[in-house]
Amino acid sequence: YLEIWNLVFTQYDRQEDGSYKDLAHKNIDTGCGLERLASVVQGKKTNFETDLLYPIIEYASKVSGIQYGADPDKDVSLKVIADHARSMAIMIMDGILPSNEGRGYVLRRILRRAIRHGRMLGIKGKFLEGAVDTVVDIYKDASDFGALVAKQDYIKKVISLEEDRFASTLNQGMELLNQEIAAVKDAGKKALDGKVGFRLYDTFGFPWELTEEILHEQGLDLDKAGFDKAMEEQRQRARSARAANIRVQVPDLSGIDVSQLKVDPEAKEGKVVAIWKDGKLVDEIHDGDEAGIILDKTPFYAEGGGQVGDEGYLESEFGHIKATNAKKLPDGTVYHISYVEEGQLKVGDKVEIKVDPVKKLASARNHTATHLLQAALKRVVGDQVNQAGSSVTPERLRFDFTNFEPVTAQQLSDVEELVNKEILKGIDVEISHMNLDEAKKAGAMALFSEKYGDVVRVVKVPGFSMELCAGSHVKNVGEIGMFKIVSESGVASGVRRIEAITGQAALDYMNGKLTTLQDAAAKLKTDADEVPTAVEKLQAENKAMAAKLANIAVAQEKADAADLIAGLKEVNGVKVVAGKANVDNMDALREVADLTLAKLDSGVVVLACVADDKVNLVVKASKDVTKKGIHAGKIIKEAAAVVGGSGGGRPDMAQAGGKKPEALPQAFEKAMAVIEAQLG
Repeated sequence: YLEIWNLVFTQYDRQEDGSYKDLAHKNIDTGCGLERLASVVQGKKTNFETDLLYPIIEYASKVSGIQYGADPDKDVSLKVIADHARSMAIMIMDGILPSNEGRGYVLRRILRRAIRHGRMLGIKGKFLEGAVDTVVDIYKDASDFGALVAKQDYIKKVISLEEDRFASTLNQGMELLNQEIAAVKDAGKKALDGKVGFRLYDTFGFPWELTEEILHEQGLDLDKAGFDKAMEEQRQRARSARAANIRVQVPDLSGIDVSQLKVDPEAKEGKVVAIWKDGKLVDEIHDGDEAGIILDKTPFYAEGGGQVGDEGYLESEFGHIKATNAKKLPDGTVYHISYVEEGQLKVGDKVEIKVDPVKKLASARNHTATHLLQAALKRVVGDQVNQAGSSVTPERLRFDFTNFEPVTAQQLSDVEELVNKEILKGIDVEISHMNLDEAKKAGAMALFSEKYGDVVRVVKVPGFSMELCAGSHVKNVGEIGMFKIVSESGVASGVRRIEAITGQAALDYMNGKLTTLQDAAAKLKTDADEVPTAVEKLQAENKAMAAKLANIAVAQEKADAADLIAGLKEVNGVKVVAGKANVDNMDALREVADLTLAKLDSGVVVLACVADDKVNLVVKASKDVTKKGIHAGKIIKEAAAVVGGSGGGRPDMAQAGGKKPEALPQAFEKAMAVIEAQLG
């Protein structure tokens, strides 16, 4: 039978000791999902045959040529494709991109699983991006999925690129997996070594579930314990690498009462609640100690949301402590990574708190500018732009965002201009707290990967930007002063990065560029405005000069060839030219050898040149003399040894290098001796 409507009879209250107590009011929890309800209303046997999924099955059936219902095993693949195509389209609509971690890994897994089931049905090329059109057609009128239409092309592009990427890795990985499967069967084993499975995951991007699925089809298992062990070893290496970069290890603070601790932006004084050093709680620290410090209240912004923590000083009656960063414990408690510059500090001491105002303002400038940058990118580049990461420091801002193409120079210029125009408006930044749903309805941008409480902090630049954010910001956008993009690059598939600066840093950057321009103008003996014209003129002159030099070089090479032929010798009826050419590089030496051999028509050419006390050697032979026993590679091997070098090559052409120019006469003699022996 098929249970249409789930029924859960709730009658007990589980106690902390594990025992059960009867509920005062017993109840029946019931529910029926949309798809199951649709199958009943539409008279279908399964959810897959409803109008929520069946059109996608029909698409997969059409591109594969497999009739749904004809083969139960193939029906499974058609259902997998339908379910996964819908899931991936909606996930990408929500801002998730394929990756190797978190939600992105889930997306990559289902996408690659769908691709493999397509291959099992005989589909050779890309097909999933076409399924997106069907998904959009089904769900376009649903209020929760309205963005599918606007992002349809973007979703298809993401899927298409991932199909291309996986096709490449799948071909390589399947070759290895097939070899390993054959080896396992030959050895009479029943499971694939977990280390091999991990290599497929780590090197070729195979989710272990995919490897396991392929193995099951071959009647084999995956050594999951071995896979997990290899995975844990890699994680441990990563943890060790991270730990090596952490200067202040946090100890167990469960005995510290943090219930009354608070962040107070206006706090000027505080009391030391806890100190730890080398991962252990201590009562005091002294000159040169690095430590973690918790105060009963602090105005420091703690590192989070991509923004670094504040810096400053903690000064007590007996000590001067530099706070280099502020961070948060999992419970939200702020602690200060600190260094005792002078004196000592004890638990219970009162301290004067001094946040570095210059760096705090610089961080605020860069954080607000990051919001303006994202809003400008959406306007200029497209709505597919979503934040994929950020880093805000007093020195600069770094913004990672989703986009599958480099941002053009013109787009960057437009973005920069748009942000600076907004700065010049001098609009006050509005900060408010509101219900999460209310904020989203108002249009506030939120990070899909972030977890938010019921009440959120909203940072708004009226008419331009609105985001959920807990970072520090300027009170008025005019305080940013100036915004300058310094670079744009790719950091991952579908993810671009912009680095920018603001305020004094931007002014210093522009002044530095101006100084460079003025220096260039002085060297070109022109005005700064005329530098491009002067450079174009100089480039034209250089091009003309290079052409003249090339003509001179060709003439010199021809002259060298003529001079060399004047010293022609014959060995058993074969013409041989050996000598030093007046050139200074291997390319030119080969040119002279070609010219010389062309003039001979038939024969052997052994040439050398010297540059920077190094020897270049070339031997060339016409095809007819190679049939008589001449082998250029063997000739040059012997000659090169004389000048302290080595080399080799084909019967008709070989080259080598050496480091004894003074031995060239003997090298030519050796070459002639080898030629005589080959023709002998």
